[in-house]
Amino acid sequence: MQAKPPMDAAESARAYADVAERAAKLLADFAQKHPTSLAEGVADELGIAKAFMDLYGRMLADPYALAAFSTNLAIDYMKLWQSSWMRMFGGEAQPVAAPAKGDSRFRDEEWQKSFIFDFIKQSYLITSRHVQGAVAGVGDLPEESKKKVAFFTRQYLDALAPSNFALTNPQVLRATLASGGQNLVKGLDNLLSDIEKGGISMTDEKAFKLGGNVATTPGKVVFQNDLMQLIQYVPATKEVSRTPLIIIPPWINKYYILDLRPANSFIKWAVEQGHTVFVISWVNPDAKLAAKGFDDYMKEGPLAALDAVEKATGEKQANFIGYCLGGTLLGCMLAWLAAKGEDRVRAATFFVALLDFAQPGELGVFIDEAQVQSLEKRMHKRGGYLEGAEMATTFNLLRANDLVWSFVINNYLMGKDPFPFDLLYWNSDATRMPAKMHSFYLRNMYMKNLLGVPGGIELAGVPIDLSKVKVPAYFVSTAEDHIAPWKTTYRGAKYLGGKVRFVLGSSGHIAGIVNPPAANKYQHWTSDRMPATPEEWFEGAKAAPGSWWPDWQAWMDRQNGKDKVPARIPGEGLKVIGDAPGSYATLRLSSRK
Repeated sequence: MQAKPPMDAAESARAYADVAERAAKLLADFAQKHPTSLAEGVADELGIAKAFMDLYGRMLADPYALAAFSTNLAIDYMKLWQSSWMRMFGGEAQPVAAPAKGDSRFRDEEWQKSFIFDFIKQSYLITSRHVQGAVAGVGDLPEESKKKVAFFTRQYLDALAPSNFALTNPQVLRATLASGGQNLVKGLDNLLSDIEKGGISMTDEKAFKLGGNVATTPGKVVFQNDLMQLIQYVPATKEVSRTPLIIIPPWINKYYILDLRPANSFIKWAVEQGHTVFVISWVNPDAKLAAKGFDDYMKEGPLAALDAVEKATGEKQANFIGYCLGGTLLGCMLAWLAAKGEDRVRAATFFVALLDFAQPGELGVFIDEAQVQSLEKRMHKRGGYLEGAEMATTFNLLRANDLVWSFVINNYLMGKDPFPFDLLYWNSDATRMPAKMHSFYLRNMYMKNLLGVPGGIELAGVPIDLSKVKVPAYFVSTAEDHIAPWKTTYRGAKYLGGKVRFVLGSSGHIAGIVNPPAANKYQHWTSDRMPATPEEWFEGAKAAPGSWWPDWQAWMDRQNGKDKVPARIPGEGLKVIGDAPGSYATLRLSSRK
Protein backbone atom coordinates (compact mmCIF):
# COMPACT_ATOMS: atom_id res chain seq x y z
CA MET A 1 0.00 0.00 0.00
CA GLN A 2 1.35 3.42 -0.98
CA ALA A 3 2.33 5.65 1.95
CA LYS A 4 0.53 8.93 2.45
CA PRO A 5 2.60 11.99 1.53
CA PRO A 6 3.78 14.09 4.48
CA MET A 7 1.66 17.11 5.35
CA ASP A 8 2.91 20.44 4.03
CA ALA A 9 3.86 23.21 6.46
CA ALA A 10 0.53 25.05 6.25
CA GLU A 11 -1.50 21.86 6.78
CA SER A 12 0.68 20.85 9.71
CA ALA A 13 0.33 24.29 11.27
CA ARG A 14 -3.46 24.16 10.99
CA ALA A 15 -3.58 20.65 12.47
CA TYR A 16 -1.36 21.53 15.44
CA ALA A 17 -3.23 24.81 16.02
CA ASP A 18 -6.55 22.96 16.11
CA VAL A 19 -5.14 20.37 18.52
CA ALA A 20 -3.67 23.08 20.77
CA GLU A 21 -6.94 25.03 20.81
CA ARG A 22 -8.97 21.97 21.74
CA ALA A 23 -6.49 20.89 24.40
CA ALA A 24 -6.49 24.35 25.99
CA LYS A 25 -10.29 24.42 26.04
CA LEU A 26 -10.47 20.97 27.62
CA LEU A 27 -7.99 21.92 30.35
CA ALA A 28 -9.86 25.14 31.08
CA ASP A 29 -13.20 23.31 31.24
CA PHE A 30 -11.72 20.65 33.51
CA ALA A 31 -10.24 23.23 35.88
CA GLN A 32 -13.55 25.09 36.03
CA LYS A 33 -15.69 21.97 36.59
CA HIS A 34 -13.33 20.17 38.99
CA PRO A 35 -11.67 22.76 41.23
CA THR A 36 -11.27 20.23 44.05
CA SER A 37 -10.29 17.22 41.96
CA LEU A 38 -6.59 17.52 42.74
CA ALA A 39 -7.20 17.53 46.47
CA GLU A 40 -9.56 14.57 46.09
CA GLY A 41 -7.00 12.75 43.99
CA VAL A 42 -4.43 12.97 46.76
CA ALA A 43 -6.73 11.01 49.07
CA ASP A 44 -5.65 7.36 49.05
CA GLU A 45 -9.11 5.79 48.64
CA LEU A 46 -7.71 2.57 47.23
CA GLY A 47 -5.18 2.20 50.04
CA ILE A 48 -2.34 1.95 47.53
CA ALA A 49 0.08 4.20 49.46
CA LYS A 50 -0.46 2.28 52.69
CA ALA A 51 0.04 -1.07 50.94
CA PHE A 52 3.33 0.05 49.37
CA MET A 53 4.55 1.61 52.62
CA ASP A 54 3.97 -1.79 54.24
CA LEU A 55 5.98 -3.34 51.42
CA TYR A 56 8.87 -0.86 51.64
CA GLY A 57 9.11 -1.23 55.40
CA ARG A 58 9.48 -4.99 55.20
CA MET A 59 11.89 -4.82 52.24
CA LEU A 60 14.17 -2.41 54.10
CA ALA A 61 14.08 -4.71 57.10
CA ASP A 62 15.54 -7.51 54.99
CA PRO A 63 18.70 -6.14 53.27
CA TYR A 64 19.76 -9.63 52.21
CA ALA A 65 16.62 -10.02 50.09
CA LEU A 66 17.27 -6.61 48.50
CA ALA A 67 20.84 -7.60 47.76
CA ALA A 68 19.70 -10.89 46.22
CA PHE A 69 17.18 -9.03 44.05
CA SER A 70 19.85 -6.59 42.79
CA THR A 71 22.37 -9.36 42.17
CA ASN A 72 19.97 -11.63 40.27
CA LEU A 73 18.76 -8.71 38.19
CA ALA A 74 22.34 -7.78 37.32
CA ILE A 75 23.16 -11.39 36.40
CA ASP A 76 20.25 -11.54 33.96
CA TYR A 77 21.30 -8.20 32.45
CA MET A 78 24.81 -9.61 31.94
CA LYS A 79 23.31 -12.70 30.27
CA LEU A 80 21.29 -10.42 28.01
CA TRP A 81 24.41 -8.40 27.06
CA GLN A 82 26.26 -11.62 26.32
CA SER A 83 23.50 -13.13 24.16
CA SER A 84 22.96 -9.80 22.37
CA TRP A 85 26.66 -9.53 21.45
CA MET A 86 26.57 -13.11 20.16
CA ARG A 87 23.54 -12.27 18.00
CA MET A 88 25.15 -9.09 16.70
CA PHE A 89 28.16 -11.04 15.45
CA GLY A 90 26.08 -13.77 13.83
CA GLY A 91 26.02 -16.32 16.62
CA GLU A 92 23.05 -18.29 17.99
CA ALA A 93 21.71 -17.29 21.39
CA GLN A 94 18.67 -18.32 23.42
CA PRO A 95 16.59 -15.43 24.77
CA VAL A 96 17.06 -14.64 28.45
CA ALA A 97 13.41 -13.62 28.73
CA ALA A 98 10.47 -14.35 26.42
CA PRO A 99 6.91 -13.01 26.41
CA ALA A 100 4.32 -15.19 28.09
CA LYS A 101 2.03 -17.26 25.87
CA GLY A 102 -0.79 -15.05 24.67
CA ASP A 103 1.11 -11.78 25.24
CA SER A 104 0.26 -9.88 22.06
CA ARG A 105 2.36 -6.79 22.80
CA PHE A 106 5.42 -8.15 21.02
CA ARG A 107 3.88 -9.86 18.00
CA ASP A 108 5.49 -7.56 15.45
CA GLU A 109 8.39 -9.41 13.83
CA GLU A 110 10.80 -6.51 14.51
CA TRP A 111 10.70 -7.39 18.22
CA GLN A 112 12.48 -10.64 17.24
CA LYS A 113 14.47 -9.65 14.14
CA SER A 114 15.93 -6.32 15.23
CA PHE A 115 18.87 -6.41 17.63
CA ILE A 116 17.81 -3.11 19.23
CA PHE A 117 14.13 -3.92 19.67
CA ASP A 118 14.86 -7.42 20.91
CA PHE A 119 17.24 -5.92 23.49
CA ILE A 120 14.59 -3.38 24.60
CA LYS A 121 11.94 -6.10 24.82
CA GLN A 122 14.08 -8.49 26.86
CA SER A 123 15.31 -5.71 29.17
CA TYR A 124 11.70 -4.85 29.96
CA LEU A 125 10.70 -8.49 30.48
CA ILE A 126 13.69 -9.16 32.74
CA THR A 127 12.97 -6.09 34.86
CA SER A 128 9.26 -6.96 35.10
CA ARG A 129 10.02 -10.51 36.15
CA HIS A 130 12.42 -9.51 38.89
CA VAL A 131 10.32 -6.64 40.23
CA GLN A 132 7.23 -8.83 40.45
CA GLY A 133 9.28 -11.62 42.01
CA ALA A 134 10.76 -9.26 44.61
CA VAL A 135 7.31 -7.94 45.51
CA ALA A 136 5.82 -11.44 45.75
CA GLY A 137 8.74 -12.65 47.89
CA VAL A 138 8.23 -10.18 50.74
CA GLY A 139 7.09 -12.13 53.76
CA ASP A 140 4.80 -11.14 56.64
CA LEU A 141 2.89 -8.67 54.47
CA PRO A 142 -0.81 -8.35 55.42
CA GLU A 143 -2.93 -10.26 52.90
CA GLU A 144 -4.84 -7.13 51.88
CA SER A 145 -1.62 -5.20 51.23
CA LYS A 146 -0.09 -8.19 49.43
CA LYS A 147 -2.95 -8.33 46.91
CA LYS A 148 -2.91 -4.59 46.26
CA VAL A 149 0.87 -4.45 45.86
CA ALA A 150 0.86 -7.36 43.39
CA PHE A 151 -2.02 -5.91 41.36
CA PHE A 152 -0.82 -2.32 41.14
CA THR A 153 2.80 -3.35 40.54
CA ARG A 154 1.54 -5.25 37.51
CA GLN A 155 -0.48 -2.21 36.38
CA TYR A 156 2.63 -0.02 36.70
CA LEU A 157 4.80 -2.45 34.75
CA ASP A 158 2.16 -2.91 32.05
CA ALA A 159 1.98 0.86 31.64
CA LEU A 160 5.76 1.06 31.17
CA ALA A 161 5.91 -1.56 28.42
CA PRO A 162 8.04 -0.31 25.49
CA SER A 163 5.14 -1.12 23.16
CA ASN A 164 3.20 1.79 24.73
CA PHE A 165 5.68 4.47 23.56
CA ALA A 166 6.17 5.82 20.06
CA LEU A 167 10.00 5.72 20.07
CA THR A 168 10.22 2.13 21.32
CA ASN A 169 7.42 0.53 19.30
CA PRO A 170 8.64 -0.55 15.84
CA GLN A 171 5.13 -0.62 14.40
CA VAL A 172 4.49 2.98 15.47
CA LEU A 173 7.89 4.12 14.19
CA ARG A 174 7.18 2.64 10.75
CA ALA A 175 3.78 4.33 10.62
CA THR A 176 5.29 7.67 11.69
CA LEU A 177 8.00 7.56 9.03
CA ALA A 178 5.56 6.43 6.34
CA SER A 179 2.98 9.12 7.09
CA GLY A 180 5.28 11.99 7.99
CA GLY A 181 3.86 12.02 11.51
CA GLN A 182 0.21 12.20 10.45
CA ASN A 183 -0.53 9.14 12.62
CA LEU A 184 0.54 11.05 15.75
CA VAL A 185 -1.50 14.13 14.86
CA LYS A 186 -4.55 11.93 14.16
CA GLY A 187 -3.82 10.05 17.39
CA LEU A 188 -3.77 13.26 19.40
CA ASP A 189 -7.09 14.20 17.83
CA ASN A 190 -8.46 10.78 18.86
CA LEU A 191 -7.13 11.33 22.39
CA LEU A 192 -8.84 14.71 22.71
CA SER A 193 -12.09 13.24 21.39
CA ASP A 194 -11.92 10.47 23.99
CA ILE A 195 -11.19 12.99 26.75
CA GLU A 196 -14.24 14.94 25.66
CA LYS A 197 -16.27 11.73 25.67
CA GLY A 198 -14.83 10.58 28.98
CA GLY A 199 -13.22 7.24 28.10
CA ILE A 200 -11.19 5.22 25.59
CA SER A 201 -13.07 4.33 22.40
CA MET A 202 -12.83 0.56 21.97
CA THR A 203 -14.99 0.16 18.89
CA ASP A 204 -16.90 2.11 16.28
CA GLU A 205 -20.19 2.47 18.16
CA LYS A 206 -21.91 3.90 15.07
CA ALA A 207 -21.43 0.57 13.31
CA PHE A 208 -23.99 -1.20 15.49
CA LYS A 209 -27.68 -0.94 16.13
CA LEU A 210 -29.67 -3.09 18.54
CA GLY A 211 -32.24 -5.06 16.64
CA GLY A 212 -30.36 -4.26 13.41
CA ASN A 213 -27.06 -6.12 13.47
CA VAL A 214 -26.85 -7.11 17.16
CA ALA A 215 -29.63 -8.54 19.39
CA THR A 216 -31.48 -9.74 16.28
CA THR A 217 -33.20 -12.92 17.49
CA PRO A 218 -36.94 -12.33 16.88
CA GLY A 219 -38.93 -11.78 20.07
CA LYS A 220 -41.45 -9.60 21.86
CA VAL A 221 -41.47 -7.69 25.14
CA VAL A 222 -44.42 -9.25 27.00
CA PHE A 223 -44.05 -7.77 30.50
CA GLN A 224 -42.30 -4.91 32.25
CA ASN A 225 -41.95 -3.21 35.62
CA ASP A 226 -39.60 -0.60 37.11
CA LEU A 227 -36.55 -2.85 36.99
CA MET A 228 -36.92 -5.07 33.95
CA GLN A 229 -38.61 -5.93 30.69
CA LEU A 230 -39.32 -9.58 29.94
CA ILE A 231 -38.65 -10.72 26.37
CA GLN A 232 -40.24 -13.89 24.94
CA TYR A 233 -38.63 -15.24 21.77
CA VAL A 234 -40.40 -16.50 18.67
CA PRO A 235 -40.11 -20.31 18.48
CA ALA A 236 -37.97 -21.98 15.80
CA THR A 237 -39.42 -25.51 16.22
CA LYS A 238 -42.96 -26.88 15.90
CA GLU A 239 -42.76 -28.41 19.37
CA VAL A 240 -40.99 -27.19 22.52
CA SER A 241 -40.19 -28.56 25.95
CA ARG A 242 -43.11 -28.09 28.30
CA THR A 243 -40.98 -26.30 30.89
CA PRO A 244 -40.04 -22.77 29.73
CA LEU A 245 -36.55 -21.31 30.17
CA ILE A 246 -35.89 -17.93 31.86
CA ILE A 247 -32.46 -16.26 31.59
CA ILE A 248 -31.25 -13.83 34.28
CA PRO A 249 -28.34 -11.76 32.91
CA PRO A 250 -26.19 -9.58 35.15
CA TRP A 251 -27.46 -6.04 35.56
CA ILE A 252 -23.95 -4.59 35.24
CA ASN A 253 -24.29 -4.87 31.44
CA LYS A 254 -27.07 -5.46 28.93
CA TYR A 255 -28.54 -8.91 28.27
CA TYR A 256 -27.54 -9.06 24.61
CA ILE A 257 -24.12 -10.51 25.37
CA LEU A 258 -26.09 -13.73 24.83
CA ASP A 259 -27.52 -12.45 21.52
CA LEU A 260 -24.74 -10.57 19.74
CA ARG A 261 -24.88 -12.06 16.24
CA PRO A 262 -26.85 -15.03 14.89
CA ALA A 263 -23.61 -17.02 14.61
CA ASN A 264 -22.73 -16.69 18.31
CA SER A 265 -26.13 -16.10 19.93
CA PHE A 266 -26.78 -18.48 22.82
CA ILE A 267 -30.41 -17.28 22.89
CA LYS A 268 -30.95 -18.12 19.20
CA TRP A 269 -29.27 -21.50 19.69
CA ALA A 270 -31.41 -22.31 22.76
CA VAL A 271 -34.58 -21.41 20.82
CA GLU A 272 -33.46 -23.77 18.04
CA GLN A 273 -33.00 -26.57 20.59
CA GLY A 274 -36.73 -26.39 21.36
CA HIS A 275 -36.83 -24.16 24.45
CA THR A 276 -39.44 -21.48 25.06
CA VAL A 277 -36.92 -18.79 25.93
CA PHE A 278 -37.58 -15.72 28.06
CA VAL A 279 -34.87 -13.23 29.04
CA ILE A 280 -34.86 -10.44 31.61
CA SER A 281 -33.69 -7.11 30.19
CA TRP A 282 -32.69 -4.91 33.13
CA VAL A 283 -33.35 -1.18 33.26
CA ASN A 284 -30.53 1.36 33.35
CA PRO A 285 -31.45 2.92 36.74
CA ASP A 286 -31.09 6.55 37.74
CA ALA A 287 -31.69 8.50 40.96
CA LYS A 288 -35.41 7.60 40.91
CA LEU A 289 -34.50 3.96 41.60
CA ALA A 290 -31.78 4.65 44.19
CA ALA A 291 -33.78 2.97 46.97
CA LYS A 292 -34.12 -0.34 45.12
CA GLY A 293 -32.34 -3.06 47.07
CA PHE A 294 -31.05 -6.53 46.31
CA ASP A 295 -34.35 -8.05 47.41
CA ASP A 296 -36.18 -5.71 45.02
CA TYR A 297 -34.08 -7.09 42.18
CA MET A 298 -35.14 -10.60 43.26
CA LYS A 299 -38.85 -9.75 43.62
CA GLU A 300 -39.16 -7.56 40.53
CA GLY A 301 -36.72 -9.65 38.50
CA PRO A 302 -36.87 -13.47 38.47
CA LEU A 303 -39.85 -13.82 40.82
CA ALA A 304 -41.90 -11.40 38.74
CA ALA A 305 -40.71 -13.21 35.62
CA LEU A 306 -41.90 -16.53 37.07
CA ASP A 307 -45.42 -15.18 37.54
CA ALA A 308 -45.45 -13.59 34.08
CA VAL A 309 -44.18 -16.78 32.42
CA GLU A 310 -46.88 -18.79 34.17
CA LYS A 311 -49.50 -16.49 32.63
CA ALA A 312 -47.83 -16.76 29.23
CA THR A 313 -47.42 -20.55 29.18
CA GLY A 314 -49.70 -21.96 31.87
CA GLU A 315 -46.67 -23.60 33.50
CA LYS A 316 -46.04 -23.01 37.20
CA GLN A 317 -42.49 -24.36 36.95
CA ALA A 318 -39.65 -22.96 34.86
CA ASN A 319 -35.99 -23.65 34.19
CA PHE A 320 -33.52 -20.86 34.90
CA ILE A 321 -30.11 -19.67 33.72
CA GLY A 322 -28.22 -17.07 35.78
CA TYR A 323 -25.16 -15.39 34.26
CA CYS A 324 -22.51 -13.92 36.62
CA LEU A 325 -24.32 -11.61 39.08
CA GLY A 326 -27.56 -13.03 37.65
CA GLY A 327 -26.39 -16.43 38.89
CA THR A 328 -25.81 -15.06 42.38
CA LEU A 329 -29.37 -13.71 42.31
CA LEU A 330 -30.61 -17.07 41.03
CA GLY A 331 -29.02 -18.85 44.01
CA CYS A 332 -30.70 -16.39 46.36
CA MET A 333 -34.10 -16.86 44.70
CA LEU A 334 -33.82 -20.66 44.85
CA ALA A 335 -33.07 -20.49 48.59
CA TRP A 336 -35.93 -18.01 49.08
CA LEU A 337 -38.38 -20.33 47.29
CA ALA A 338 -37.10 -23.35 49.25
CA ALA A 339 -37.65 -21.54 52.54
CA LYS A 340 -41.20 -20.69 51.44
CA GLY A 341 -41.86 -24.28 50.37
CA GLU A 342 -42.55 -23.27 46.75
CA ASP A 343 -41.53 -25.82 44.10
CA ARG A 344 -41.41 -23.54 41.06
CA VAL A 345 -37.99 -24.25 39.50
CA ARG A 346 -37.30 -27.51 37.70
CA ALA A 347 -33.60 -27.03 36.91
CA ALA A 348 -31.07 -24.23 37.39
CA THR A 349 -27.96 -23.34 35.37
CA PHE A 350 -25.21 -21.04 36.61
CA PHE A 351 -22.90 -19.31 34.12
CA VAL A 352 -19.61 -18.20 35.81
CA ALA A 353 -21.53 -17.32 38.99
CA LEU A 354 -20.23 -16.79 42.52
CA LEU A 355 -22.07 -18.15 45.56
CA ASP A 356 -18.90 -18.19 47.65
CA PHE A 357 -16.91 -14.95 47.82
CA ALA A 358 -13.99 -15.97 50.03
CA GLN A 359 -11.55 -15.75 47.09
CA PRO A 360 -13.11 -13.49 44.44
CA GLY A 361 -9.88 -13.04 42.53
CA GLU A 362 -8.38 -9.66 41.70
CA LEU A 363 -11.71 -7.87 42.10
CA GLY A 364 -11.06 -8.17 45.84
CA VAL A 365 -8.34 -5.53 45.43
CA PHE A 366 -11.10 -2.94 45.00
CA ILE A 367 -13.33 -4.08 47.85
CA ASP A 368 -12.49 -3.22 51.46
CA GLU A 369 -14.10 -1.02 54.10
CA ALA A 370 -12.33 2.20 53.11
CA GLN A 371 -13.07 1.78 49.42
CA VAL A 372 -16.70 0.78 49.94
CA GLN A 373 -17.25 3.77 52.24
CA SER A 374 -15.74 6.05 49.61
CA LEU A 375 -17.90 4.48 46.91
CA GLU A 376 -21.02 4.92 49.02
CA LYS A 377 -20.22 8.61 49.52
CA ARG A 378 -19.77 9.10 45.77
CA MET A 379 -23.03 7.29 45.00
CA HIS A 380 -24.90 9.37 47.59
CA LYS A 381 -23.40 12.59 46.25
CA ARG A 382 -24.38 11.66 42.69
CA GLY A 383 -27.99 10.91 43.62
CA GLY A 384 -27.96 7.28 44.71
CA TYR A 385 -26.46 5.21 41.91
CA LEU A 386 -23.14 3.92 40.58
CA GLU A 387 -22.14 4.98 37.09
CA GLY A 388 -21.67 2.05 34.74
CA ALA A 389 -18.37 3.44 33.44
CA GLU A 390 -16.82 3.20 36.93
CA MET A 391 -17.49 -0.52 37.16
CA ALA A 392 -16.42 -1.02 33.53
CA THR A 393 -13.08 0.67 34.24
CA THR A 394 -12.47 -1.70 37.14
CA PHE A 395 -13.13 -4.76 34.97
CA ASN A 396 -10.94 -3.38 32.16
CA LEU A 397 -8.00 -3.02 34.56
CA LEU A 398 -8.12 -6.75 35.24
CA ARG A 399 -6.94 -7.21 31.63
CA ALA A 400 -5.25 -3.86 31.04
CA ASN A 401 -3.00 -4.95 28.16
CA ASP A 402 -5.98 -6.17 26.13
CA LEU A 403 -8.63 -3.65 27.23
CA VAL A 404 -6.60 -0.47 27.83
CA TRP A 405 -3.10 -0.36 26.36
CA SER A 406 -3.91 -2.04 23.05
CA PHE A 407 -6.36 0.80 22.35
CA VAL A 408 -3.85 3.43 23.46
CA ILE A 409 -1.49 2.08 20.81
CA ASN A 410 -4.12 1.71 18.09
CA ASN A 411 -6.02 4.96 18.68
CA TYR A 412 -3.36 7.39 19.89
CA LEU A 413 0.01 6.15 18.59
CA MET A 414 -1.05 4.55 15.33
CA GLY A 415 -3.78 7.15 14.80
CA LYS A 416 -6.31 4.54 13.69
CA ASP A 417 -10.03 4.49 14.33
CA PRO A 418 -11.21 1.61 16.53
CA PHE A 419 -12.34 -1.48 14.65
CA PRO A 420 -16.07 -2.36 14.70
CA PHE A 421 -16.42 -5.27 17.14
CA ASP A 422 -19.78 -6.34 18.57
CA LEU A 423 -18.35 -7.70 21.82
CA LEU A 424 -16.61 -4.40 22.59
CA TYR A 425 -19.75 -2.49 21.65
CA TRP A 426 -21.58 -4.51 24.32
CA ASN A 427 -18.69 -4.05 26.74
CA SER A 428 -19.03 -0.26 26.49
CA ASP A 429 -22.79 -0.45 27.11
CA ALA A 430 -22.53 -0.66 30.90
CA THR A 431 -25.52 0.05 33.12
CA ARG A 432 -25.84 1.94 36.38
CA MET A 433 -26.59 0.28 39.70
CA PRO A 434 -28.74 1.60 42.57
CA ALA A 435 -26.71 2.53 45.63
CA LYS A 436 -28.78 0.50 48.10
CA MET A 437 -28.50 -2.70 46.06
CA HIS A 438 -24.82 -2.26 45.34
CA SER A 439 -23.84 -1.57 48.96
CA PHE A 440 -25.79 -4.62 50.16
CA TYR A 441 -24.10 -6.79 47.55
CA LEU A 442 -20.57 -5.59 48.29
CA ARG A 443 -20.88 -5.65 52.05
CA ASN A 444 -22.79 -8.89 52.63
CA MET A 445 -21.30 -11.00 49.87
CA TYR A 446 -17.85 -9.77 48.87
CA MET A 447 -16.77 -8.37 52.24
CA LYS A 448 -18.53 -10.66 54.73
CA ASN A 449 -19.15 -13.72 52.49
CA LEU A 450 -22.52 -14.32 54.17
CA LEU A 451 -24.35 -15.93 51.26
CA GLY A 452 -22.86 -19.33 52.05
CA VAL A 453 -23.70 -19.02 55.77
CA PRO A 454 -27.16 -20.49 56.54
CA GLY A 455 -29.32 -17.52 57.49
CA GLY A 456 -26.38 -15.15 56.96
CA ILE A 457 -28.45 -12.79 54.85
CA GLU A 458 -32.16 -12.09 54.73
CA LEU A 459 -34.10 -11.16 51.59
CA ALA A 460 -37.71 -9.96 51.63
CA GLY A 461 -38.04 -11.14 55.22
CA VAL A 462 -36.72 -14.67 54.54
CA PRO A 463 -33.36 -16.04 55.82
CA ILE A 464 -31.34 -17.46 52.92
CA ASP A 465 -29.94 -21.00 53.26
CA LEU A 466 -28.42 -22.41 50.06
CA SER A 467 -28.21 -25.91 51.52
CA LYS A 468 -32.02 -26.15 51.33
CA VAL A 469 -31.89 -25.83 47.54
CA LYS A 470 -32.59 -29.30 46.14
CA VAL A 471 -33.11 -28.23 42.52
CA PRO A 472 -30.77 -30.01 40.02
CA ALA A 473 -28.04 -27.53 39.06
CA TYR A 474 -25.55 -27.15 36.23
CA PHE A 475 -22.50 -24.98 36.87
CA VAL A 476 -20.26 -23.88 34.01
CA SER A 477 -17.12 -21.87 34.75
CA THR A 478 -14.10 -20.93 32.67
CA ALA A 479 -10.45 -21.64 33.26
CA GLU A 480 -9.13 -18.10 32.69
CA ASP A 481 -11.91 -16.15 34.39
CA HIS A 482 -10.57 -13.09 36.26
CA ILE A 483 -14.00 -12.04 37.55
CA ALA A 484 -15.39 -15.34 38.86
CA PRO A 485 -12.39 -17.67 39.36
CA TRP A 486 -13.47 -21.22 38.61
CA LYS A 487 -12.15 -22.74 41.84
CA THR A 488 -14.24 -20.23 43.78
CA THR A 489 -17.36 -20.95 41.74
CA TYR A 490 -16.79 -24.66 42.41
CA ARG A 491 -16.75 -24.07 46.16
CA GLY A 492 -19.99 -22.10 45.82
CA ALA A 493 -21.61 -24.96 43.90
CA LYS A 494 -20.93 -27.23 46.88
CA TYR A 495 -23.24 -25.06 49.03
CA LEU A 496 -26.33 -26.30 47.19
CA GLY A 497 -28.20 -29.27 48.64
CA GLY A 498 -29.20 -30.93 45.36
CA LYS A 499 -27.33 -32.80 42.63
CA VAL A 500 -24.83 -30.59 40.81
CA ARG A 501 -23.02 -31.07 37.51
CA PHE A 502 -19.90 -28.93 37.18
CA VAL A 503 -18.31 -28.18 33.80
CA LEU A 504 -15.17 -26.16 33.11
CA GLY A 505 -14.76 -24.34 29.81
CA SER A 506 -11.66 -22.80 28.27
CA SER A 507 -10.94 -19.07 27.96
CA GLY A 508 -12.47 -16.34 30.11
CA HIS A 509 -15.62 -14.81 31.58
CA ILE A 510 -17.15 -13.91 28.20
CA ALA A 511 -15.39 -15.86 25.44
CA GLY A 512 -15.68 -19.12 27.39
CA ILE A 513 -19.45 -18.72 27.67
CA VAL A 514 -20.21 -17.21 24.24
CA ASN A 515 -18.65 -20.20 22.47
CA PRO A 516 -21.06 -21.75 19.93
CA PRO A 517 -20.46 -25.34 18.77
CA ALA A 518 -20.13 -24.26 15.12
CA ALA A 519 -17.04 -22.19 15.99
CA ASN A 520 -15.21 -25.38 17.01
CA LYS A 521 -13.06 -23.41 19.46
CA TYR A 522 -11.45 -24.23 22.80
CA GLN A 523 -12.30 -27.27 24.88
CA HIS A 524 -14.13 -28.14 28.08
CA TRP A 525 -13.81 -30.57 30.96
CA THR A 526 -16.61 -32.65 32.50
CA SER A 527 -17.04 -35.06 35.40
CA ASP A 528 -19.96 -36.89 36.95
CA ARG A 529 -18.44 -36.46 40.41
CA MET A 530 -18.35 -33.50 42.80
CA PRO A 531 -15.44 -34.22 45.18
CA ALA A 532 -14.52 -31.96 48.08
CA THR A 533 -12.07 -29.69 46.26
CA PRO A 534 -11.79 -28.22 42.75
CA GLU A 535 -8.31 -29.71 42.43
CA GLU A 536 -9.73 -33.23 42.98
CA TRP A 537 -12.49 -32.50 40.49
CA PHE A 538 -10.02 -31.46 37.80
CA GLU A 539 -7.84 -34.53 38.37
CA GLY A 540 -10.81 -36.75 37.57
CA ALA A 541 -12.32 -34.62 34.80
CA LYS A 542 -12.29 -35.58 31.12
CA ALA A 543 -11.37 -33.10 28.39
CA ALA A 544 -13.53 -32.78 25.29
CA PRO A 545 -12.98 -30.56 22.26
CA GLY A 546 -15.17 -27.59 21.41
CA SER A 547 -18.12 -25.95 23.11
CA TRP A 548 -19.83 -27.08 26.31
CA TRP A 549 -23.25 -26.03 24.92
CA PRO A 550 -24.19 -29.55 23.67
CA ASP A 551 -23.31 -31.02 27.08
CA TRP A 552 -25.66 -28.49 28.70
CA GLN A 553 -28.43 -29.34 26.24
CA ALA A 554 -28.03 -33.07 26.94
CA TRP A 555 -28.31 -32.31 30.67
CA MET A 556 -31.40 -30.17 30.05
CA ASP A 557 -32.99 -32.97 28.03
CA ARG A 558 -32.57 -35.26 31.03
CA GLN A 559 -34.22 -32.71 33.31
CA ASN A 560 -37.10 -31.93 30.93
CA GLY A 561 -37.74 -35.46 29.73
CA LYS A 562 -39.78 -36.05 26.58
CA ASP A 563 -42.72 -33.87 27.62
CA LYS A 564 -43.36 -31.65 24.58
CA VAL A 565 -46.07 -29.12 23.74
CA PRO A 566 -46.89 -27.11 20.61
CA ALA A 567 -44.61 -24.10 20.15
CA ARG A 568 -45.77 -20.99 22.01
CA ILE A 569 -46.16 -17.69 20.21
CA PRO A 570 -45.38 -14.46 22.13
CA GLY A 571 -48.61 -12.70 22.98
CA GLU A 572 -50.73 -15.81 23.50
CA GLY A 573 -50.83 -15.40 27.28
CA LEU A 574 -49.44 -11.92 27.82
CA LYS A 575 -50.01 -8.72 25.89
CA VAL A 576 -47.18 -7.74 23.54
CA ILE A 577 -45.65 -4.41 24.56
CA GLY A 578 -43.18 -4.13 21.69
CA ASP A 579 -40.49 -5.87 19.66
CA ALA A 580 -37.25 -7.21 21.10
CA PRO A 581 -34.76 -5.95 22.16
CA GLY A 582 -37.15 -3.52 23.90
CA SER A 583 -36.79 0.04 25.15
CA TYR A 584 -34.78 -0.81 28.31
CA ALA A 585 -31.95 -2.38 26.29
CA THR A 586 -31.88 0.22 23.52
CA LEU A 587 -31.56 3.13 25.95
CA ARG A 588 -27.81 3.69 25.68
CA LEU A 589 -26.95 6.34 28.25
CA SER A 590 -23.58 8.04 28.04
CA SER A 591 -22.71 7.49 31.68
CA ARG A 592 -19.25 9.01 31.22
CA LYS A 593 -20.46 12.59 30.78
